Amino acid sequence: MRRVSDDPMDRSRFLVDTWRLTETKPSDHDQDVTETLFAVGNGYLGMRGNPDEGGGGTTPGTFANGFHETWPISHAEDAFGFARTGQTIVTLPDSTAMQISVDGEALRLANANLTAYERSLDFREGQLLRDITWRTSSGKRVRVRSSRMVSFTDRHLVLYETSITILDGNAKVAIASQIVNQQGDTNDEQTARDVQHSDPRRAPKFRDQVLQPVAHQASGGRMALCYRTAASKMTVAVAAEHSISTDGFFESELNVTEHQGMQRYLVETREDQPIVVRKAVAYHTAESASAAELMDHCANTLDRVTGQGFEPYWQDQRDWLAQYWRDADVQIGGKPEIQQAVRWCLFQLAQASARSEGQGIPAKGLTGSGYEGHYFWDTEIYLLPFLTYTNPQVARDVLRYRVRQLPKARERAKVMATDGALFPWRTINGEEASAYYPAGTAQFHIDADIAHAFTKYREVTGDTEFMYRQGAAVLAETARMWADLGFWRRDACGRDSFEIHRVTGPDEYTAVVNNNLYTNVMARANLREAASLMRELSQRDPDGYRRLAEELRLDDSEIDSWERCAEAMLVPFDDTLGVHPQDDAFLTAELWDLNEIPRDRFPLLLHYHPLVIYRMQVLKQADVVLALLLQGDQFSPEQKRADFEYYDPITTGDSTLSGAMQAIIAAEVG
Repeated sequence: MRRVSDDPMDRSRFLVDTWRLTETKPSDHDQDVTETLFAVGNGYLGMRGNPDEGGGGTTPGTFANGFHETWPISHAEDAFGFARTGQTIVTLPDSTAMQISVDGEALRLANANLTAYERSLDFREGQLLRDITWRTSSGKRVRVRSSRMVSFTDRHLVLYETSITILDGNAKVAIASQIVNQQGDTNDEQTARDVQHSDPRRAPKFRDQVLQPVAHQASGGRMALCYRTAASKMTVAVAAEHSISTDGFFESELNVTEHQGMQRYLVETREDQPIVVRKAVAYHTAESASAAELMDHCANTLDRVTGQGFEPYWQDQRDWLAQYWRDADVQIGGKPEIQQAVRWCLFQLAQASARSEGQGIPAKGLTGSGYEGHYFWDTEIYLLPFLTYTNPQVARDVLRYRVRQLPKARERAKVMATDGALFPWRTINGEEASAYYPAGTAQFHIDADIAHAFTKYREVTGDTEFMYRQGAAVLAETARMWADLGFWRRDACGRDSFEIHRVTGPDEYTAVVNNNLYTNVMARANLREAASLMRELSQRDPDGYRRLAEELRLDDSEIDSWERCAEAMLVPFDDTLGVHPQDDAFLTAELWDLNEIPRDRFPLLLHYHPLVIYRMQVLKQADVVLALLLQGDQFSPEQKRADFEYYDPITTGDSTLSGAMQAIIAAEVG
């Protein structure tokens, strides 16, 4: 595995603080990165950390989990069963814009003369905070402090506060707070589906306007806009209400058009007299709802804020996070920079999942449109284990998303000529959205990953009721898929084994293979767990089992067959090398010395044709090593060490999913 710096942060710019991520100098050279690092969200709603003033080079984005547009996938050479409907998370109208001018001079961060600057993402306050001092061309110093909070306790609510203080003399201050549908500008990069990026991790673009205006209004000091997506017909409404506190004379003007709402203030202020503008914003989305209904929901959200003020919501945020950290904090002594990184990761996990409520967890959370907002196996294998221990309610909500999509998984299994259910490799609405099947649909292990998450959830929480009523059908249908996908084969010595051919494991640099070890081991566990659960259910809840068996047309002979398949599952071992082959042919391929590859040629998928990669012994991410972790009791300590020492040097880590799993096994084998 390629090594990176122990601390990749520039510590002259990003301070070490175990409870905050703090930036002391702005830069327009890496705004895409910092806007992701400083994103705020709650699992339903997410906002990138773009500066309030906007400006060139920024990539503002507000996203609602599951709110997406659909589009037909075009295949250069088509075939039966290819994914048909693409799904891409949609950028919602942006409410972060707060433009400030002093004596006619606009604050623009890129060229402002800043005498002080600090931006912090506070893990205990749950807010993005910024405090700057700006010297205008006339020499006046202006202090601007702002906060941005996406509420954990009211998932539809965003609160902004901006304080402006003239430190030298009097001034006229103009403030323009906006909600902007950036897709209203047909030149915007988000509104044109052009040629797709060569980087498959980035979301493609839309050629046509996605958010179609349905309604807009200004009433009682509030602005509201409502849109419906062009193809998926989902609806979003956003509304905002402002208040201003100042000792100076001010004028106020509110304007709303189809694609923009703007609240303007013109204030005559004196030295050291702060101007405080508060903006409460509500976002509501639905798969099918009228504009009037969603705008009413927005109004109700804002009414609660009007009645209570901001302070109770800020306190609720602190209280929610205090409980979260009591349950979830991981403390590391003597390494404050690592402690900071761990807490940032845990905070991001909360922001990506806490209020998902019926949806999955997008691969990039709600920090941007990467991977198009899709749900992958990441959720079940990399995120749910932690949530299951620390926040089982959220884990259960995420698992319910898979239950809800079970009918579509059954339909997909039929398309793929298998029994049971086959969950899509990447999706939002439950339909397969992976256009490149060798590294997508061929990853049948997604079924075993989901079954594994249900099983671990039950083991940890003891939530038998959920498992019996909802998880049992998922385990049964995924086991049924494996029993049909695999086949029985007799070797030269007359031994029968159950094998699974033409699948892709977690390592996407080796595709469409026979007997991928991870797949076989996880499928075996899926079959065993399903059979065990069915027998338990039949004993403990005979009526519940009878209903399930009737629904699935399940009988004892089929359950017996799952056990036979599991016990005979081929788990190959190479006696010469003393390791488990990643698949039947992997060890016969040419080794690729990663030390000979220039650093600028990583990740390999962006610089080499897939066939070049496929013919080599090289891994994108942990595969056999991941099996050692998830099914650790199936391997001896000696096997784990040998497998780790063989595969670690040829693992590129081109997927960020890899390092953590390698590190865990490295710690275990010593």
